[in-house]
Amino acid sequence: MSADIFHTWSDESRQGWNQRPLRLQHRLHEHQAFQDQALCALIERYPRSQYALVMTNRQGEGGRESTRKWREGDIGDASGAQLMQAIAGGSLWLNLREVHTQDEACAGLLQRAYAEVQAAVPGFSARSLKMGILISSPRAQVHYHCDLPGQLLWQIRGRKKVWLYPPVAPYLLPEWLEDIAYTGFEFSLVYDPAFDQQALVFELQPGQMLSWPLNSPHRVDNEDCLNISVTTEHWTDENRRAQKMHLANAVLRHKLGIRARKRTLAGPSYWTKAALQAAWRRSPWATTMQRQSRPVDFRMAPDAPGGYVDLVARS
Repeated sequence: MSADIFHTWSDESRQGWNQRPLRLQHRLHEHQAFQDQALCALIERYPRSQYALVMTNRQGEGGRESTRKWREGDIGDASGAQLMQAIAGGSLWLNLREVHTQDEACAGLLQRAYAEVQAAVPGFSARSLKMGILISSPRAQVHYHCDLPGQLLWQIRGRKKVWLYPPVAPYLLPEWLEDIAYTGFEFSLVYDPAFDQQALVFELQPGQMLSWPLNSPHRVDNEDCLNISVTTEHWTDENRRAQKMHLANAVLRHKLGIRARKRTLAGPSYWTKAALQAAWRRSPWATTMQRQSRPVDFRMAPDAPGGYVDLVARS
């Protein structure tokens, strides 16, 4: 793929970046790295520590947001093709985290994509870039959550519906952002079906990318087809400062019982909090807050009934 990753940039897209949701056209789905042969080979060589294989309830099994039955699994001896087939037929999703560290082609595409954004959008500068690949079953769901870094969602194959909510109360409370910074869990938000009245709903097709204002809560429903998406993550100076402020406020609230009244990103108050969160990160107490992975309690087994076997839960 020698052409630009993005098709075109309009003045509206340049000016609206990070100010409102944008759906743009891209060419990532045409790249060889995201074709079946390359993806199957990538799956087979992927380090165990860098992927998550999750079994979930489908839409209609327990209702929207009411039941979150997530089980962590292992690819086992399944080939890339066998796993892709299982995902196409079951309630599974595979998250290949930080694929830019495992695949040279993806690393190059990540750099190219953000170089184009930075060239197109005045004043935008991103660092600490990451890329992941999500392969998910028909009708799979991603529940209501938000992210601290900037996020872009690139559709490669299949179709999905993305629900975006305003990053303000009651859809998002400051304490929720603080708890995400404190615990590392993005699924700390409280969803109310009434929120949907104010949601913006986007249907994503292959070759479309969706961006949204920082911290916007969102949820995703796959259509009745296998979905392959790319997620990219970036930090700017502003959202890195916000993360430090959120973490410091969480430490004050959880450890000292102090609710912060200021959430500024400059001045003496901010720099005091920046020092506090830095000290917290170096403390022994912070290690107890590090994200713990779910126990692995199933392994893919193409010859077994259902295509997997249950395991005794292990950490």
